[in-house]
Amino acid sequence: MTWTSEPAVVALGGGHGLAASLAALRRLTPDLTAVVTVADNGGSSGRLREEFGVLPPGDLRMALAALCGDDRWGQTWARVLQHRFESDGEMDGHSVGNLLIVALWQLLGDHVVGLDWVGSLLGARGRVLPMAVTPLDIMARVRGVSPDAPDEVSTVQGQVAVATTPGEVLEVSLEPADPKACPEATRAIGEADWVVLGPGSWYSSVIPHLLVPDLRAALATTPGNVVVTLNLEAQPGETEGYTPDDHLAVLHRTAPDLRIHTVLADPASVPDAASLETMTRELGARLVLADVALDGVPGQHDPEKLARAYARVTRAN
Repeated sequence: MTWTSEPAVVALGGGHGLAASLAALRRLTPDLTAVVTVADNGGSSGRLREEFGVLPPGDLRMALAALCGDDRWGQTWARVLQHRFESDGEMDGHSVGNLLIVALWQLLGDHVVGLDWVGSLLGARGRVLPMAVTPLDIMARVRGVSPDAPDEVSTVQGQVAVATTPGEVLEVSLEPADPKACPEATRAIGEADWVVLGPGSWYSSVIPHLLVPDLRAALATTPGNVVVTLNLEAQPGETEGYTPDDHLAVLHRTAPDLRIHTVLADPASVPDAASLETMTRELGARLVLADVALDGVPGQHDPEKLARAYARVTRAN
């Protein structure tokens, strides 16, 4: 399956959501750039970030693995990259890919150059870039953290806490508040034909891109068509109880100047299609409903189905 041309596509996000989108998009165009959040503070990434002062490599690693081809070479290297050590010592929980990425960063002294070398080794079908050149922390104002004080608003810090703390997330911010965007990422957005935002953890993987000033400006002025891919289900601890409309409302509230071309959603995850259609039109966008869910695995996108949906979106342009 290929597009009639090979458009320049930039996909933004982090974690499993971005990986699913990249696994779909690499089937459609070779001119593909992933722009990845760099706020992870948990697990292997958090430990490496704290010990070496580098960007957290985990979401970058997942994006690189998703860009590996379906041939024996690509799938073998994807498995190697994702392999996680199990031991009773300090190596427990570290992934091979995280260590490889940090090693190249130390040897080459440049985050982007190091990631490009990893991509070349893997034969990755696209490029992976960090959204910022320094590690970030996500801060969130959350209402009802304690069941005994349901109206009390607390501040939580760190991606792990934002994703897991019970309560209603009211807004998120970054620390530092004005981080320097990766120049290669803003350039790619400025030259893109299509920009894909989501799916992914809304407050900890998607919204942060809109909080980096230069990245936000690039997204607001890109000549490319912006596609928002909605999640298949709300995320407990972060967007629990949210409808698809709520996800779009948060996006619009954070970046009212973002021009959205298409909203892509799975019909099984849309309880009120008419309401979502109305809201999408109010944002100046069109709604595309397509089956993109992985059969038998709740909450996960199927790369093949998602690829067909993205191809349908561009053909209808």
